[in-house]
Amino acid sequence: MNTFLNRRNFLDHTARGLGGIALTSLLQNESLLADSPEPIRPDIDPSRPFGARHSHHHAAAKKVLVIYCAGACSQVDTFDYKPELIKRHGQAMPGAEKLVTFQGEQGALTKSPWEFKPRGESGKMISDLVPQLGELADDMCFIHSMTGKTNTHGPGENFMSTGNTLDGFPSMGAWTTWALGSESEDLPAYVAIADPRGTPQSSVNNWGPGFLPAAFQGTEFNASKKLGNLEIPKGTNAKTDRATRDFLKRMNERHLEKFPGDSELAARISSYELAARMQLSVPEVTDLTTEPKSILKEYGADDPNNTLKASFAKNCILARRLLEKGVRFVQLFNGAYQTGGEGVSNWDGHKKIVEQYSKHGPVLDQPCAALLRDMKRRGLLDDTLVVWTTEFGRMPTFQKGASGRDHNPDGFTTWLMGAGVKAPFTYGATDEFSYRAVEDVATVYDFHATILHLLGLNHEQLTYYHNGFERRLTDVHGHVIRDILKT
Repeated sequence: MNTFLNRRNFLDHTARGLGGIALTSLLQNESLLADSPEPIRPDIDPSRPFGARHSHHHAAAKKVLVIYCAGACSQVDTFDYKPELIKRHGQAMPGAEKLVTFQGEQGALTKSPWEFKPRGESGKMISDLVPQLGELADDMCFIHSMTGKTNTHGPGENFMSTGNTLDGFPSMGAWTTWALGSESEDLPAYVAIADPRGTPQSSVNNWGPGFLPAAFQGTEFNASKKLGNLEIPKGTNAKTDRATRDFLKRMNERHLEKFPGDSELAARISSYELAARMQLSVPEVTDLTTEPKSILKEYGADDPNNTLKASFAKNCILARRLLEKGVRFVQLFNGAYQTGGEGVSNWDGHKKIVEQYSKHGPVLDQPCAALLRDMKRRGLLDDTLVVWTTEFGRMPTFQKGASGRDHNPDGFTTWLMGAGVKAPFTYGATDEFSYRAVEDVATVYDFHATILHLLGLNHEQLTYYHNGFERRLTDVHGHVIRDILKT
């Protein structure tokens, strides 16, 4: 007999639970519970839901570019240099001789197939897999002690993009644009640029609005294909189209006058008007033929020998152009999920890491480095925060019977660049093999809290009431990593 589910225990647990609720209510009424920060709701004009809004405090950054390497890019083979791993190459990891991780038993410690070299005046050790990014080491703020909550790609992407491993929660960009709106009148506040090969494993969850208003989801752009439903219908010329839109605008304004204070109607009209303005603005911003040949060459967008790199390079140019136009939040993905294509289309290097990463490295390196150099030249880094990340890291061992690395959420690398962060700077560290974070351990909650802080937002006060809870990007966790901030 199950004693837990008998009648007496059921009534006992119910009584205790109700008593706890009653006690909590009494303590709250007497102000004896710990104080929680008062929520700060954005004051949104329904007729201009994407209009720029005030931050909570001084903002070091006005815009964000997130460069996301989908598939769990290995810190061991890129940015986390470990001399002891090189020294003990081929040996068992001490204390973990029979270690079993996500895909099974682990083999010996395995140094990176790519040599690490000192980069920049700082001498930061970065691997030959990403040599052009390595040249920018003096502009980067590294966090080598990042930790996650899951070793599975979908939940891992959700966690990095939304602060929750489950589906249905708002993304970083949705929270940001809900709070701050946008500096652009003619483009979406939030744009997601998927990899030319397709979407990441968690797909649109990475830029979804969750329970926030749907207006704040990311709009998917791609330099390789046109945004749908923006062209003038066949048989209609530009003059007639413009006259039609002007007529609709007058009719919508009259209709709104009949229902003053109807925020949903005002928001719907606003979204239609933005779509109309995008008919002119999107073709302009996505037309890369106006870029100088020198820029196309610098990014690798004209490389006839690597069409994938060329396609990603065009996405990088598109990201820069969107930021120039005032788009608040741009998410740029490198790597896509394809069923049965493990490691071929993203950074999921389980079996043949040399073969896989030798393809991925050049696709990421030149275009991404060119984007950052170009942004610096144009002054965009003065008010734009660049975030480079992935969902989790990789093991310092090779999987038993394979030539690749398994998933590792216990210690990996992210880096920041641009507005508000110290550079060159290194925060935190993993152990001598890059297995676990051991110094100044950081969480994704801390990461998100810091990004919001740089945007002038208090992560504890930026909340949205949903299903009886004050929800926030950082859940009930997170601290701003103040050591990496300029002031």
